[in-house]
Amino acid sequence: MSSLEPVFQRHLAQTSPFPIALDITKAEGCHLYTRDGKCYLDLVAGLAVNNTGHRHPKVIAAIKDQLDRYLHVIPYGEFIQEPQVRYAERLTGLLPAGLDSVYFVNSGTEANEAALKLAKRITGRTRLVACHKSYHGSTHGSLSITGNEEKKYRNRPLLPDVHFITFNDPRDVERIDVQCAAVVVETIQGDAGVRIPDAAWLQALRKRCTEAGAMLIFDEVQTGFGRTGKLFAFEHFGVVPDILVLGKALGGGMPMGAFASSAERMQLFTHNPVLGHITTFGGHPVNCAAGLAALEVLLDEGFVDNARRMGELFKQMLVHPAIREVRGIGLMLAVDLGDAEKVQRVVKGCLASGVLGFWFLSCPTAFRIAPPLCITEELVREACATVKQELDRL
Repeated sequence: MSSLEPVFQRHLAQTSPFPIALDITKAEGCHLYTRDGKCYLDLVAGLAVNNTGHRHPKVIAAIKDQLDRYLHVIPYGEFIQEPQVRYAERLTGLLPAGLDSVYFVNSGTEANEAALKLAKRITGRTRLVACHKSYHGSTHGSLSITGNEEKKYRNRPLLPDVHFITFNDPRDVERIDVQCAAVVVETIQGDAGVRIPDAAWLQALRKRCTEAGAMLIFDEVQTGFGRTGKLFAFEHFGVVPDILVLGKALGGGMPMGAFASSAERMQLFTHNPVLGHITTFGGHPVNCAAGLAALEVLLDEGFVDNARRMGELFKQMLVHPAIREVRGIGLMLAVDLGDAEKVQRVVKGCLASGVLGFWFLSCPTAFRIAPPLCITEELVREACATVKQELDRL
């Protein structure tokens, strides 16, 4: 036990009765280091946050440079701050037409909250449609559109007029009607155990939203920034949303979220009333500097294509009688064992052997593989050997 663990347990509010409780003193690339001198291969990446790896030198340099200039100076939107402007310019330049204006916030769940507000403002409607087994965050609005009752029941009442359809079921598309303000979907469902939709379903969803005048919102908090082998997951399907929600890897390891839409739609937040969405720390200059640097690293160092290639290698190597299925795309993978107790044993066994994995709350029969996108072939083989060693022990 770490000497800090009793203080950790006593004075930091906990999220579960059984935290992993690694006492981290350093992180570098694809590895974490603890106070007792152990090294762990990270297959979690802060839950798809550290896409460029831990402490990439260019990201650290950008943070240090901004620290020497200024930190927070005023709530979002009042001053021209170069880190915000440059990041917005670069990010929207990589997005399709109609996603040319970005609003930086503090987290993925706040970005979802604001996206719902924008959709209601655009359409003048209140009805929201989301998917069963979805996950969009833990604040009240985001939880309202999350399709997992176990996460929600202690927090009711939540937002009214929220309806759920089945992810990837074409029969449910017709339930979207002219009373609907927005349809919110994860482009690829994450916490449900990495569920990839058919392109035809997403295209039908796009068509129906256009016909009904509803906003199509893609939640790419987890799938964005190269995780799936494309810069954004919607690029796999030939469908562009009306509002795009981002988070996790957006900040290059710093806390950040964002939502993007057209400049015309975003202008609705500026009047009747002013401050239609407001955030004190959104677009923090240090976070924007880190995020822009991380984005350039992803593009310049080939990490997006590496995610595709290393994801295929994981699939090739993770063949074992105990594995029912390896689902996913790029480095967003779910290894399904069909048994929650076996998952716990494998994840804990891997941790004891120096490989950090994690499970899915909404899919307990599988564990996730989502390492930094800079992972090498050698490290993939090392990780797979450890996983199969633990599978052999079941």
